[in-house]
Amino acid sequence: MSDTQDTVDLSDQIARELPYLRRYARALTGSQTSGDNYAIATLEAILEDRSIIQGDMTTKVGLFKCFHAIWSSSGAPVVEDSAGALGKAQAHLASLAPNTREALLLSTVEEFTIGQVAAIMSVSEDEAQHLISTARSDMENSVSGRILIIEDEPIIAADLSAIVSDLGHTVTGVGRTRADAVAKGKGDKPDLILADIQLADNSSGIDAVNDLLTELGDTPVIFITAFPERLLTGDRPEPAFLIAKPYKEDQVQSAVSQAMFFASTETLKR
Repeated sequence: MSDTQDTVDLSDQIARELPYLRRYARALTGSQTSGDNYAIATLEAILEDRSIIQGDMTTKVGLFKCFHAIWSSSGAPVVEDSAGALGKAQAHLASLAPNTREALLLSTVEEFTIGQVAAIMSVSEDEAQHLISTARSDMENSVSGRILIIEDEPIIAADLSAIVSDLGHTVTGVGRTRADAVAKGKGDKPDLILADIQLADNSSGIDAVNDLLTELGDTPVIFITAFPERLLTGDRPEPAFLIAKPYKEDQVQSAVSQAMFFASTETLKR
């Protein structure tokens, strides 16, 4: 196979994995702009030397490993602006053990195996497992708040309510339609919104969130969708926090714990 064909194949493989790298980067930084800047830096490094993601590892593992090297060398900043609520989040995160959030996100939200997490972070598997366990303890016990759930399926809504309640949060309400969600959010202001995309009357959870953010101001939001890559195209404003359906309990736990640290979100508009 020619070098040109190898380059094309690698480019295609990276393109398939890029939305997930961008999701991971945004969850770490709490910002669409900052997260995407790290993703761009990763791509630039690979363009200079594509051998850094080749070898025995998969393209996805290599891509994340390259990102992690850049992220770690930069000091793993959360946001560029240290003022206000984001500044408080950054100060709190700085007190956590290094690499714990990264390990937790890689394992749960991105669903890498312990061995893959270890390879990405250049640590032993025992250390990777320790980092994940430490992150669960530190993050899930450090912040509690009030959560609005926007979900039209009663069973899923009940499951999400149970998950966040077990983490020590209070569910302020469950909205099944855009109008219902907006009314509940305005009536009892949440600290976090957990939103499905498609609602009972074919209305949009995205529209409900944007309506609420207009009224409530900066509030962290987690979107739930069966196709997260479709919301990370780079063509329009996008969410900082995403979990995929069908979700796992620890994915929701990790996303909620991450999002509760941040008092702003990137809205997603049509």
